[in-house]
Amino acid sequence: MRAADEAEQGDEERGRRAVQSVEVGGRLLLALADGAGPMTLKDLAAAAGLAPSRAHPYLVSFGRLRLIEQQADGGRYALGPAALQLGLACLRQLDPLRVATPVAEALAAATGHAVAIAVWGDFGPTVVRMIEARQPLHVAMRVGTVMSILGTATGRAFAAALPDARIRDAQTLALGDPGRAPQPLSAQALAEVAQARQDLAAHGVARAQGRPIPGVNAFSAPVYDSEGVAALVITALDHQDRLPIAWNSASARAVRAAAAEISARLGWPGAAKHRESMR
Repeated sequence: MRAADEAEQGDEERGRRAVQSVEVGGRLLLALADGAGPMTLKDLAAAAGLAPSRAHPYLVSFGRLRLIEQQADGGRYALGPAALQLGLACLRQLDPLRVATPVAEALAAATGHAVAIAVWGDFGPTVVRMIEARQPLHVAMRVGTVMSILGTATGRAFAAALPDARIRDAQTLALGDPGRAPQPLSAQALAEVAQARQDLAAHGVARAQGRPIPGVNAFSAPVYDSEGVAALVITALDHQDRLPIAWNSASARAVRAAAAEISARLGWPGAAKHRESMR
């Protein structure tokens, strides 16, 4: 083997090399993060898959770094102030669209469907990222498009996840009169919002069959941030022949999984539980 080849192979091996002790210690921190509260050494070690005698030195070191702290009463372990600082710094640096984009691109690549990311703007759901379908799909949807709140899967996913006041205010602005006082939602609108919430609770997604575009189906799911607020909605849409509308179709499951993955990356505590409930 030539010296250049050997050097390149050495660089690749160093890039893959990991520090086992860091990984072991990280398991303890993750176990504490997943726990419902402070944990005993025995329970914490078991959750991390370690013997208590092996876990204890790591906890001593983490204590010195203030990543964990041991309670004076009972000796249980909990995350410390340095862990809180790391978490808050991470949340400050998170950009929901930046986090969502690679997951949306992976969803489009895996399914072949068009995938859209929408945020809640002044006038309602607004498309901010659009990934084209593998096969031609002629839809009038592009970045900046404002979607119908109750007439599209994207809008229904937002309506299911947001309070009535947000929906009412957006509908008022959409009428083009900023000075107009917000009007109560009509009985029909309230019924549609209630149905969207039932669909989301039961299936984890909202759907649209042939509307507003005949022959095009869509599934949408809200993405939640660390405070449980719907930060955006991810939507897969395609021709009805390529996107079956069944609630438990592969496409619906893929959209649910993508939304849960983005929510987890944004720090939503309910992401793991949501994934389990929708299996």
